[in-house]
Amino acid sequence: MATEQDWAEDRRRFVTEWEPELADGTGAAPAVDSGVAGGPSLLAQQFVALAEALLSADTVAEVLERVVRTARSVIPGADLVSVTMRDPDDGFRTPVETDELATRLDEIQYRLDEGPCVAATRKEGLGLVYAGDLGAAPAFPRYGPEAAALGAHCVLAVGLFPRGDVPRMGALNLYSRTPGGLDEQDQEVALVLAAHVATALAATQACTAADLEAAQLRVALQSRDVIGQAKGILMERRGISAAEAFDVLRQASQSLNVKLTQIAETLVSRRADL
Repeated sequence: MATEQDWAEDRRRFVTEWEPELADGTGAAPAVDSGVAGGPSLLAQQFVALAEALLSADTVAEVLERVVRTARSVIPGADLVSVTMRDPDDGFRTPVETDELATRLDEIQYRLDEGPCVAATRKEGLGLVYAGDLGAAPAFPRYGPEAAALGAHCVLAVGLFPRGDVPRMGALNLYSRTPGGLDEQDQEVALVLAAHVATALAATQACTAADLEAAQLRVALQSRDVIGQAKGILMERRGISAAEAFDVLRQASQSLNVKLTQIAETLVSRRADL
C-alpha cells in the first residue's frame, strides 16, 4: 500500500515532469519516470485508470462522479470536491460533489455571483482561480467570510476547458479546511484533471446530441412515411388531390384533438375497416 509520503513524492515528481509542457502549451508528454521501482508512478497509474473509466462512461453523470472521486484521491489536501456546470440560461448548478458542504459552498457563490468557481468559468487562459485564505481574500469580500464560517479556508477552481473560450461550461472545485491547504503542485494536478473531465464531457455531450438528432430524424421520417400512406389512401378512395387529402387529415386532427401522425397511423392500420 502506498503511504502519504509516497503520494507526496510521486506528485512532486509528476508536476516537475509536466511543468514545461503546461507552461509552453505544447501538450507533449514527458518521458515517464518509473516512480515506484518496476512500474509507472502512482499518479500516472491513477490518470491512466481515470482515462479508461471516462472512456466507458455513457452519461455526463458518470463522467462527473468518476472525476470527483479521482480528484479526492490524488489531491490529499482536497477535503471537498465538486463540479460546477453552467445552465443554458447562464445560471449555475452543482450536479456532483463528495460532500453536501461542497454544494452549500458552491451555491453561496451562485447566489452572490462571486467566488472562485464562478470566476473560473469566466477567466481566460488556464482558467485557474486560487484563494489560500478565503476569510481574508480581497477578491471575494462577500463570499470569503461566509465560506470561512462554514469551515472552508482554501479553495482552488479550474475552468473547463482549461484553455477554452469564456464563458466556460463549468469548473472543477477543490476545497480545503486548512488555510494554504492546497499548494502549487495541487494546482498543476488539478489542471490535468480538468482537462480530462472537459474532454470526456465534450465527447459524451456530442454523442448524446448525435444520438438525439438521429432518433428525432428517424421519428420524423417514420411520421412522414405514414402520413404519405394515409394521403394515398384518401386520394384513391375519394378521388381528391394530395393537398386536399392532407387537409382532411389536418381537420380530423384538429377536431379530435389528436396528433396528425396518430390519425394517419389509424387510417393506415384500419384501412380495410374504413
